[in-house]
Amino acid sequence: MMIRAVTIEREFGCGGSEIAAKLAEFLGWKLWDHELTQEIARLTNSTPQAVEQREWKNDPAVYRVFKSFLRGAFEGGLPPTDRLELLDAQRIATVSEQAVNRALSSGPCVIVGRGSQYFLRNRKDVFRVFLYASRTFKINRLIAAGILQEKAITDVDTIDRERSAFVKRYFKLNWPEIHLYDAMFNTDTGDSFVADMLVRCVQQVSGRGSNIAEFSMRG
Repeated sequence: MMIRAVTIEREFGCGGSEIAAKLAEFLGWKLWDHELTQEIARLTNSTPQAVEQREWKNDPAVYRVFKSFLRGAFEGGLPPTDRLELLDAQRIATVSEQAVNRALSSGPCVIVGRGSQYFLRNRKDVFRVFLYASRTFKINRLIAAGILQEKAITDVDTIDRERSAFVKRYFKLNWPEIHLYDAMFNTDTGDSFVADMLVRCVQQVSGRGSNIAEFSMRG
């Protein structure tokens, strides 16, 4: 069986996007990460910034501000309001499935988050992965990336909780839902190590015997 896509779900701050990028580079596949948000924005006649603001959020106060913006309450260079759709989390969840399926149809790819592991749960040609890390590792990683310590701690302690609430409300699942994944990796072991192990997984499931070094030299 040939694997056509790898989905990467991850805890916030564990390096999932960076590992997904390495994996896509090693395999020579297309990466759908920020591009997926852009596709969701296109399908909703919105903007990537608006989608990112609302993704995985359940706070109605945040969304009230966003709706006011879409309705033209603030002056600025907005398109006519009839060209914009009022987004809510349910709408983003629905459109996300369309975007994920479009990504899959584009050819071999690595898809980051956006419910891809759930939407593609019945596909035999998709390898679904969950990445996690220790709290200390995630906080230190964010600080190393230039985020202030207080914000890094707050983000690590709250963002995944918000994501879990979104998934519980709109997909009726716990997050992470372990049975959806083919493999889970602790990223404390390092980005390159995890990416290499994922290449091995894809090779094994696809029944290919290529040497891992052949891919690693691309990194």
